[in-house]
Amino acid sequence: MNLNFTMDFANSLTQWYLKNKRDLPWRNTKDPYLIWLSEIMLQQTRVAQGMPYFHAFTNAFPTVFDLANASEQEVLKLWQGLGYYSRARNLHKTGQHIGNNLNGVFPNTYNDLLQLNGVGEYTAAAIASFSFNEVIPVVDGNVFRVLSRYFDIETDIQSNAAKKEFFNLANELILEVNPALFNQAIMEFGALQCVPKNPNCSDCPLNAGCLALQKKKVHSLPIKSKKLKVRNRYFNYIVFFDNLGNTFIRKREEKEFGIICMSFH
Repeated sequence: MNLNFTMDFANSLTQWYLKNKRDLPWRNTKDPYLIWLSEIMLQQTRVAQGMPYFHAFTNAFPTVFDLANASEQEVLKLWQGLGYYSRARNLHKTGQHIGNNLNGVFPNTYNDLLQLNGVGEYTAAAIASFSFNEVIPVVDGNVFRVLSRYFDIETDIQSNAAKKEFFNLANELILEVNPALFNQAIMEFGALQCVPKNPNCSDCPLNAGCLALQKKKVHSLPIKSKKLKVRNRYFNYIVFFDNLGNTFIRKREEKEFGIICMSFH
């Protein structure tokens, strides 16, 4: 890819970001613990919803050692209402591993971060980039949308080939001198400017080179043809009452299915 084009794209994005970015607490630190915490919380969660939980967790567990020493029940109680409770359990297990086995020190490379429980490619790239300035692109839904529109990419973003294709493209565009800034910029651009519905293309700093805008394809990109299959789950309960009308319950374990008998002695 042409070097001048790459620099123009990256510079336009970063200039926009510096003027329009949201003031989010995890952007004011390079502490991998806080960045990891925010990334896990924001998986499948809007920033506005996740923000109070981030503050609650950092107040209750200001360091990874505090998280490691907490009980699972304490962690789950603070997580209540955020959903996807497997994230909270993975968070706790990984915190215990880092606190107890790694002396509180996070791995500092993308490949090593991938070895942590509950840390996938996106989260590993985010921590490596934001905390340790590793030159690696962070590709999320916002990045898919920006790149697919700007470069008119019709690859289904749910396909197996999409992740590699978009990763390689972002890798060509990323600023080697400041990869964290570029990653933050392109994700924020997708979150605030190049939004899924009714983006304000007339006031976009990238509109001159956006192929989707030129071809009137903004609303059809990115292509996401596959739909997630929703699986219904059914639970049966037997409820016991004592002579006074009190109800006795037992907590359902994480992988427990079928009939759950709630007993008492």
